[in-house]
Amino acid sequence: MDKTAPMASPPDPETRLHDAHHESLRLWLRLLTCTLTIERDVRARLRERFAMTLARFDLMAQLERNPEGLKMGELSRRLMVTSGNVTGLTDQLVDEGLVERTPIPADRRAFRVRLTGKGKRAFDVMAAEHEGWVIEMFSGLSDRERDRLHALLGRLKVTMHTSERAKART
Repeated sequence: MDKTAPMASPPDPETRLHDAHHESLRLWLRLLTCTLTIERDVRARLRERFAMTLARFDLMAQLERNPEGLKMGELSRRLMVTSGNVTGLTDQLVDEGLVERTPIPADRRAFRVRLTGKGKRAFDVMAAEHEGWVIEMFSGLSDRERDRLHALLGRLKVTMHTSERAKART
């Protein structure tokens, strides 16, 4: 293999398209491709810079937004993962001293999880770099383009939720 040849871009969801596909499908696959590309980049940077997975970062982000802590079940709902996944992630973060798990006196089966001081300091550093990475990824767009894209995606979100509610009523 020629090591001087440029690497081909990996296939993405848009490579499945052909001219006969509806524009809505093309748009959805473009959004998906952008999302997957951003996520892949963030995952790699978190791993390389902080030896942190995106799942653990997301758990810490939930706890940073809720300094009083969250019950394990609430973390599971917010992260949209199983309670077993949350338990595994929490165990790892407890072992590293980044979060603490305390029993809830009123409910012997429940635990509250919150960031430790060390975890808060570590998360603040990671979050600042994470924000910088995202800013960098969107830097090819002007302020006006980012504002317009944000507004259009907001409108799409509203129309999708409206459609979901209408379907639920029927």
